[in-house]
Amino acid sequence: MAVIHSYDQISSRLRTSGDYVWPTALRLIMFWEFWESGVKKLNGSNWFAEIPWADWQAGFPFPFDRISQDLNWFLATWSELVFAVMLLLGLFTRLAAFSLIVVTAVATAAVHWPADWNSLSELWNGYVITSKGAGNFKLPLLFVVMLLPLVFNGGGKLSVDYLLIALTGRKDRLEERVDGLQSAGLALLVLGLATIWVEPTWGFTFLGAAAVAMVIPEFVSRH
Repeated sequence: MAVIHSYDQISSRLRTSGDYVWPTALRLIMFWEFWESGVKKLNGSNWFAEIPWADWQAGFPFPFDRISQDLNWFLATWSELVFAVMLLLGLFTRLAAFSLIVVTAVATAAVHWPADWNSLSELWNGYVITSKGAGNFKLPLLFVVMLLPLVFNGGGKLSVDYLLIALTGRKDRLEERVDGLQSAGLALLVLGLATIWVEPTWGFTFLGAAAVAMVIPEFVSRH
């Protein structure tokens, strides 16, 4: 029992320190990755403009396939720069992280996703860093996986967000438990909005499941 008690104490302390450490670590590494990418775009030439318009419309998801390549370059550049700084500060962390997921998903659909695949095993051939003719979505997928905890858990206790929560006295309210199905629905909504750019069928499936999960508790409470 002494061993179990010691283990539980260590686990509790690790969990408490983790509220400071892991969100900050994720924010710092994601800041650097997107900041570096944005700075390269800012100081480099617009290679979007070199893509033939027919290939552009075939590769980029709606509505980005309808707006000019110059505007897309501007949006990609400044989205990476602005949202990266927001991550660094931990300011509106959830919004910044989700926005960068969308940026990553659009880039994945346009550049990293295989043009055609017929099975999950065939799709998984694209889980590589260097393209081998089957896509190369390993790095953007890892970025999305690293950003998702910041969407769901926020920027942690070493963030401007946490300071603002403390100053406005909202800490207890934000820690209130909510309905499990509605929470699941919100998670499915995030996944749907993230994947709809790459595979619309997946995205709409997640969004449909999210709607059902969110409606059921309301329907039950009324009947």
